[in-house]
Amino acid sequence: MTRRAAIILAGGRAQRFQTAPNKWQDKSLADLYGKPLLVHAIENIRDFVDEIVVVVNENENRKANYSKILERYQIKNAKITTDLKINHLSGPMIAILTGLTYATADYCISIPADMPLVNGKVAEYMFNQIKGSYVAVPMWPNGRLETLLMVLERKSTLEIADVLCRLGRSHPDDIIRGAMRVLFVSPLGQIKVLDAELKSFVNINSQEDLNQLLPRQTQGSLVEDLRLNLGSVSFDELPLLLKGSFDRKSSNFSEAAKTFANRAYNFEKQDSFFWAAVSRESEAKSCLSLCNDREVKDIFLRAARNYGLEAELYEKSKCYLLADRASSDKLWCESQALSLDG
Repeated sequence: MTRRAAIILAGGRAQRFQTAPNKWQDKSLADLYGKPLLVHAIENIRDFVDEIVVVVNENENRKANYSKILERYQIKNAKITTDLKINHLSGPMIAILTGLTYATADYCISIPADMPLVNGKVAEYMFNQIKGSYVAVPMWPNGRLETLLMVLERKSTLEIADVLCRLGRSHPDDIIRGAMRVLFVSPLGQIKVLDAELKSFVNINSQEDLNQLLPRQTQGSLVEDLRLNLGSVSFDELPLLLKGSFDRKSSNFSEAAKTFANRAYNFEKQDSFFWAAVSRESEAKSCLSLCNDREVKDIFLRAARNYGLEAELYEKSKCYLLADRASSDKLWCESQALSLDG
């Protein structure tokens, strides 16, 4: 039997939620309809999953406070854990990895605590539709994504997220880019049938949001689910990327550069543009103290080319957020190459 889990992301610093000069407020514990946002997020999903993992940052006091809140509201089927410590990373990327690590289910849905009105039937729909893909994520008609409200095939995305974090990449949408087989779920399709006012997508960023409870804007042309298959992830290659990251961290730059170069070559043969680009970028960083500037510049430009090809694929699919991310990575690699001129 397929098991499902919810990963509640509750460790943010909530800077936009603060009102100076008042004492810092924990947004996850802000009151909505007489209950903390965290409690709403859990109660809305608990009947649709087999386990719940609440992820907080490294603040043990915060973890203790959440335990008391869950006890007060008689929530007994949720476990609380703190972020893994990898490369000094913080934020939602490491929180998702932490949740995937501690969960045991086949599929997980990540839900930010500041999205307190996620409809359980919407989550169920995404769980049911993901088959054949590694990630299911809502995509609005304008090509923007709800990158923290995702259903993830746990085993594969755990491996993907772990590699990305070890390489120092901190954007959660990199999990989507790395998965390559993705279902983009339209909020204006079956989801709107299940949640007519689209309250599932209300995001609390500021104090004012608690009173307005507005979902995203829906302008754009995309109204149907889109299943995108950019090829298969080479899971045999990912552990070797991990080896490269460990070698680089140990200052074994020559071995790291060789490992990343070989991975990049294999990914390029498979037209796996994201992983090819990440490998080339990692190769270039490893070569900075080994090769002359001209050689390193060429490697950065090869990474940029792969990011550019990735961006083109997302542009064709009208997934503009990921196209923008890939283009941004392309420009960064080009800027590094330019800095090596002369």
